[in-house]
Amino acid sequence: MNLDDILVILLAGGAGERLYPLTKERAKPAVYFGGPYRIIDFTLSNCINSGLRRIFIATQYKSLSLNRHIRMGWSIVSEELGEFIEILPPQKRVGEHWYLGTADAVYQNLYSILNEAPTHVIVLSGDHVYKMDYSKMLHFHLDRGADATLAAIEVPRSEGPRFGIVTVNEEDRVIGFQEKPADPAPVPGSPDTALGSMGVYIFRADVLIRALEDDAARAESEHDFGKNIMPALIQTVPVFCYRFYDENKKAAKYWRDIGTLDAYFEASMDLCQVNPEFNLYDPEWPLRTYQPQAPPAKFVFAEQGKRCGQALDSVISSGCIISGSTVRGSILCPNVRVHSFCDIEQSILMPGVRVGRHARIRRAIIDRDVLIPRGALIGFNLEEDRRRHTVTDNGVVVVTADDEPLIGPISEEALRFEADADRSGPAPA
Repeated sequence: MNLDDILVILLAGGAGERLYPLTKERAKPAVYFGGPYRIIDFTLSNCINSGLRRIFIATQYKSLSLNRHIRMGWSIVSEELGEFIEILPPQKRVGEHWYLGTADAVYQNLYSILNEAPTHVIVLSGDHVYKMDYSKMLHFHLDRGADATLAAIEVPRSEGPRFGIVTVNEEDRVIGFQEKPADPAPVPGSPDTALGSMGVYIFRADVLIRALEDDAARAESEHDFGKNIMPALIQTVPVFCYRFYDENKKAAKYWRDIGTLDAYFEASMDLCQVNPEFNLYDPEWPLRTYQPQAPPAKFVFAEQGKRCGQALDSVISSGCIISGSTVRGSILCPNVRVHSFCDIEQSILMPGVRVGRHARIRRAIIDRDVLIPRGALIGFNLEEDRRRHTVTDNGVVVVTADDEPLIGPISEEALRFEADADRSGPAPA
């Protein structure tokens, strides 16, 4: 198997409507996750760790920040060796419309695919978080003599309506594909388990090209891999199912489509645990991203009798300064500044956030470059928060730069403590 003959198409054009307002100014794959990372970094890291270095990234909605991130953080391949990580915006080569679906996004770029003359094409999604060695799936695909192979993860049948469900025989050949069925087909020999499609596909290049051309000719098609391409292929060519082998090295397999605000928040909070489900720290599976040129994180203002800046059970990125405040169970992205006398708990602060003195924040997501004013109160009165911010079904408050943070009362005790601290030395940041 020569990996130089393999081409990756990474689909990163999703609008991410269920993550709004985090996707108001950026595509879903460009949303921050885990501190310095963007969601797309996990799939790209999988590619590099799998030895795949010929990658097209199909973008569409609000792609400026995503394009900039790819340019600044992923220029790590050698063009002289035929390697590339290249952006493919909609070019309208085959019509006057933008990408109409996942399959159409690939179909519109057939010109670029054919120019690379691959033997096989791997189609991936840029908005999932997981660790996977695609070369192992490619070996499976070649060993089975498959024309197409899709990856699936075992899920309880009760969760089947959330997935595209794959039906297989005893040899793992795909014999059926249902999109979010109410009664999903069980795995042979495991009546309580179903196979959920992960949106990871490998095709023989000639098979993929014919399938895309046939699909493009069907006006009634939604031009989607899960809804249209795979159900049609399993009727005509050998399609196999590869059971997800997790490189995360945990008891339970980890694959997340963090497509809603609550799912995004819960997956983020897991990273703050002593033994999180998703391991960011495995040196054998490096996770790459663009790292800003920022100094180390700093915790200051610990003079005697004053409140010390501290972070407990938290992920703190480079460039952060926590001054005379307490951060608990939270994620601070690069270059966040927390000024004195603040309490921040179970929250995500994106890059460039500034938190003024005496602010109290709980179960919140603060978007990039938001200035939280002095004495702001977020996450303590959800009725008031709903007047100013987005509040999820699970009570997570999402604050953007266009919102008006609630200014809460500052207690006399807090003001006296601040005055005493200021009198005894230079004011903290």
